[in-house]
Amino acid sequence: MTQFSFRVLATDGAARRGEITTPRGEIRTPAFMPVGTAGTVKAMLPEHVRAAGADIVLGNTYHLMLRPGAERVAALGGLHKFMNWPRPILTDSGGFQVMSLAKLRNIEEKGVTFSSHLDGSKFELSPERAIEIQMLLGADISMQLDECVRLPATPDEIDKAMRLSLRWAERCKRAFEGAASGRALFGIMQGGDSLPLRQESARALVDIGFHGYAIGGLAVGEPQPIMLAMMEAAVPELPENRPRYLMGVGEPDDLLHAVARGIDMFDCVLPTRAGRHALAYTRFGKLNLKNARFAEDNRPLDETSSCPAARDYSRAYLHHLAKSNEILGAMLLTWANIAYYQELMQGMRTAISAGALAEFSAQARAGWERGIL
Repeated sequence: MTQFSFRVLATDGAARRGEITTPRGEIRTPAFMPVGTAGTVKAMLPEHVRAAGADIVLGNTYHLMLRPGAERVAALGGLHKFMNWPRPILTDSGGFQVMSLAKLRNIEEKGVTFSSHLDGSKFELSPERAIEIQMLLGADISMQLDECVRLPATPDEIDKAMRLSLRWAERCKRAFEGAASGRALFGIMQGGDSLPLRQESARALVDIGFHGYAIGGLAVGEPQPIMLAMMEAAVPELPENRPRYLMGVGEPDDLLHAVARGIDMFDCVLPTRAGRHALAYTRFGKLNLKNARFAEDNRPLDETSSCPAARDYSRAYLHHLAKSNEILGAMLLTWANIAYYQELMQGMRTAISAGALAEFSAQARAGWERGIL
């Protein structure tokens, strides 16, 4: 069976163009992973996600554990078959939900106990159970269970969460031993907005040893300069021959900044969530299709796009769908947004190979700032 591997194909400063190899196919990096939290990229057909350029999607341990249940998904042939996505899947371990559902959970050394946001039933999620669930789902890339804190937070809160995450990382690594050939496990760096803690976390994770390394606990309330500073502190501590994943980011401008600092992988709900709320990401910036100025605009979102949703439907029609709360509006705008993010990543990959990432980024930002009439 093909083993998990990563190779750098080109560099431009700290930026890298690379390729992750998995038994279910290659992932071109820098890569943006559409978020398929509950076994679906919301409002998207899997074949459209792939046609838009995505090599990998993300699923979520917490949500799939609650419904329909990891054991049920396994009995039905695994998550790839269940959602009709034969390519790679990365599963988030549920650490973000540990933060976002703070009112429903209790964190201890052994793991997290919480009440389901669906029906109040009690669940336990330990590092070992998080790995077990991801194995049942059949994830190609699994993530360690971690504690993510929302910023701003006190130094004591950040330090405590980082050290607990490291202890959980060791337990996840042990639980992952014996996993099916070709599968990978990523560690997750924590440390909030503390440069020393970020560096300490990175070094400790490298000592434990993972197939890839994620930077967690960012885009959770801190300003962009803080996020970038944490990246700059963390990336030099990480191995060059392993992929680097910035979790939960983000806006297109965040992606440009992060790739320039050596990040290889991203995920974020922004393009799908925006699509469901009539907001389109384009090379002209963000367009709110609910605005009255689009009511008689017969132009497409972008006539140069390779995506049918962005190229073949008028802004006036998209405006009508949004104002009418038609499901098709959410579907078309989500499709267009996913395609734009993938086009942006492909543009960066091409630019890195040409040693022209700075020029590409400047042109992209100029287009957003210039906008369109």
